[in-house]
Amino acid sequence: MTKKQAEFLLASVIIARSTGYLFTKIAMEGLQTFNLLALRFIFAFLLLVILFGHKIKGLHMQTVIRGMIIGGLYTAVMAAELYGLQMTDTATISFLENAAIVFVPLFEAVLYRKLPKPKVLIGTCVAFVGIGCLTIGRNGGTISIGCLVCLLSAVLYAIAIIVTDRFARNDDAFVLGILQVGFMGIFSTFLTFAIENPRLPVGTKEWIMVLLLVIICSGFGFTLQPLAQKYVSAERTGMFCALNPLAATVLGGIFLQERLGVYGVVGCVLILMGIVLPSCSKRKG
Repeated sequence: MTKKQAEFLLASVIIARSTGYLFTKIAMEGLQTFNLLALRFIFAFLLLVILFGHKIKGLHMQTVIRGMIIGGLYTAVMAAELYGLQMTDTATISFLENAAIVFVPLFEAVLYRKLPKPKVLIGTCVAFVGIGCLTIGRNGGTISIGCLVCLLSAVLYAIAIIVTDRFARNDDAFVLGILQVGFMGIFSTFLTFAIENPRLPVGTKEWIMVLLLVIICSGFGFTLQPLAQKYVSAERTGMFCALNPLAATVLGGIFLQERLGVYGVVGCVLILMGIVLPSCSKRKG
């Protein structure tokens, strides 16, 4: 796979996953958090096994452990995302969660014990001002619990991107993606039986939302991201993640009649600027 093909795949994956905010918001009108995640990822894993089961034969234990770690991280990301969706709109959580990309170069700077480049620091400051506009400005001068949960999701997402970047370069990225989905289903199933009252979807609307999440967001989105990241740097991945909140905002406005308002628009623009600046720094510098 060439770098351009990998970048096209990454952009497609991120846009596909952005539809998940809409489908999830609708599905959670009747399904609980981990119940929905369990259905989504168990069904997605079964679909992947049917289509690509031959690729996961004779797995090395190291690959399984790596898939389990990535799956555990993304289960935490998705749990925070879904809890956030119950308390705020899709545009807010998509922009805040994807501000994770601001954290990626900062976390990598800590790992490598090297100060971030000036553009990274500038981008971080711009993004945090945007986060302030999007959260405090829209909630009467206070930070809501929903926004805090979204920010937690952003931190976890940044960690997951860095770990995926490391593992995908030393293993079969496609197999890691399949295992990641499987472990997300296992962890979510355990949690839904432990703290919720799990059930199967009821009615046409719930089944359609779950199946859309399974095929578009999980089967395609989560499985192929490690494959794309094998050829795209973590920082470059951050630039493409700016597509996610843009697509989610458009979908939320069209189908859920969500409106950002003046503070929201300013915050979103600043967050996008903060995301793009650090991602471009490595390429241009």
